[in-house]
Amino acid sequence: MAEKPVAAYAPAEAKAAVTALVAQLNTWRQEYYTNDAPSVEDHVYDAKYRRLQDFEAAFPELITSDSPTQAVGGALDADLPKVPHPIPMLSMGDVFSLAELQDWAARLEAGVERKVAYNVELKIDGLSLSLVYEKGRLVQGSTRGDGNIGEDVTKNVRTIPDIPQTLPEPLDIEVRGECYMPKAAFAALNTQREAEGQSVFANPRNAAAGSLRQLDAKVTKQRQLATFMYTVIAPENYGVTTQHEALAFLQRLGFAINPTSVVAADLETIDDYITAQTADRDALAYGIDGIVVKVNELALQAALGNTVKVPRWEIAYKFPPEEAETVIRAIEWTVGRTGVVTPTAVMDPVALAGTTVARATLHNEDQIQAKDIRIGDTVMLHKAGDIIPEVSRVLVAKRPADSQPVEIPTACPSCGETLVHLDEEVALRCINPRCPAQVASQLTHFASRNAMNIDGLGPKIIAQLLDKHLVADVADLYQLTAEQLAGLDKFKEKSINNLLNAIDKSRQNSAERLVFGLGIRHVGGKAAKLLLEHFGDVSVLSQTEPEEIAEVPGIGPIIADSAAAWFATPGAKQLLAELAAAKVNLTYTSGVVQATTGAFAGKTIVITGKFAAFSRPELAKRLEALGAKITGSVSKKTDLLAAGEAAGSKLAKAQALEIPVMNEAQLLETIQSEEK
Repeated sequence: MAEKPVAAYAPAEAKAAVTALVAQLNTWRQEYYTNDAPSVEDHVYDAKYRRLQDFEAAFPELITSDSPTQAVGGALDADLPKVPHPIPMLSMGDVFSLAELQDWAARLEAGVERKVAYNVELKIDGLSLSLVYEKGRLVQGSTRGDGNIGEDVTKNVRTIPDIPQTLPEPLDIEVRGECYMPKAAFAALNTQREAEGQSVFANPRNAAAGSLRQLDAKVTKQRQLATFMYTVIAPENYGVTTQHEALAFLQRLGFAINPTSVVAADLETIDDYITAQTADRDALAYGIDGIVVKVNELALQAALGNTVKVPRWEIAYKFPPEEAETVIRAIEWTVGRTGVVTPTAVMDPVALAGTTVARATLHNEDQIQAKDIRIGDTVMLHKAGDIIPEVSRVLVAKRPADSQPVEIPTACPSCGETLVHLDEEVALRCINPRCPAQVASQLTHFASRNAMNIDGLGPKIIAQLLDKHLVADVADLYQLTAEQLAGLDKFKEKSINNLLNAIDKSRQNSAERLVFGLGIRHVGGKAAKLLLEHFGDVSVLSQTEPEEIAEVPGIGPIIADSAAAWFATPGAKQLLAELAAAKVNLTYTSGVVQATTGAFAGKTIVITGKFAAFSRPELAKRLEALGAKITGSVSKKTDLLAAGEAAGSKLAKAQALEIPVMNEAQLLETIQSEEK
């Protein structure tokens, strides 16, 4: 349904409409500029923004200071230092057709009473960046921020390969341009984030902004950002008189510039440029969302000046949205190598941005619910970053009458285990260590150098083991025989013996390597060491409540909740039992010199209850140093129960099995005697 013309609104009615538009647009601006997570496509925002402009032109008394038409950029990140811009970094005005572009040029040339030459450039899908050099050395990098004050990202820009740290001349200079994320890096980053259960970026601009504004420069470095510089501040100081000269000057100084710009003396040349670049858009290594037309003569730029928000001497021609309509026929849920369960829409094939698309990722259940995507829906598709097919929106008016919300799975489609959300992840995750969809990556990680360090067990060997059904989880590695390995491709006696010896040797690793090798979400090598230093034994750790795990210095609730959730699964319990049966060491032995004689040497001890003189982990460490092996459950193989107050069922079971019991006083006396 067409919207009511602005001219038909009464003043009171217009005021209500403007208030609603300002609120909606400011919410979208917050999502786009500050959260780097827009909920609508650019063309949807642009349409609402132009609607607001029409209202404010008809009812200028309704213009307010919080209107997005009066603002540049977005809110500043409170965690980043602030940088004032003596010369504001402004936005650009937009046009959406050649007719509008011609009107803009006609008004400009009528105002200056002469024909004007323009420099025409690509509009890069990134974020504005300022670089300041003193005596030829980079001293500051900052974002546009709100136009007057930006964010200091100097440490981060130093990690971007194409930004020169020093110039070939000892200049004091400020240059400006665009920081962007190449399409390939954008696709790889989103794939990685989705596999890790994180939210994905909607487009390269938001990915670049989120990467450049990181508090940790190491993260920025990993994101493979790049730049195109295009503005020289105070160009007269360097003998630069046109925009075209400015680009050549920047290139001479070592900056990356976009090579496609041209000088145009008429609209026909600009039209030809737009046509050519639109055709080549999909083949570019970076995203563009339009064309920028600038007055080429810098002195004329200065004379034309700017409004409160935009320069009068440049305009952005925005590409029409590349969208296609199709119907969702099914939604498939698949398990990735890290356990993340991802929904994919299966659709009627449709041509989009140069390819035929029949599948599109829906990312996670939050995205499905936020867009209310259902099977049978007619939807509009676009390509995020010109690469990844994605549902833009649902055409609700075309929804079938019997439509039902998507049923979110509760069980893993690969192994049937219950799915979980870990520490507020947006993704559903299967944490079953025996899940078939994850076994290959788990085995590779388990055998890696920083985990169990099983030399010779790489991805190719693991693929053969899985293909021949010789292993189903990491515990099966310890059951492999020479006869089984002889059936592998190119595996002779020496290779067989080497691998079996490496597997056998790994049994003796200190248990923090085992815990790291199990691939528990958030439990890296450092966390595993802290946990095993504290608890002493994997059996003890596996039976500890998350609140107690979180109290370990350096751990916290995220790691604690993840570890406790993993150990609580039936698959994890079975796996630990299999590892123990295979005589894989479950005890922390790094830096521990164990006694070989004495009251506790060689004894299997279970600790239960509360102690006044020491915590249970501290008691476990002292007993291990005296040669004991600490386990978590009482059995016929238990040699001694160390019982504090409120010992409970373990004490009753030990008594029933006639296992010796020591109370705290007896333990303390014996330990002190042994430690002398």
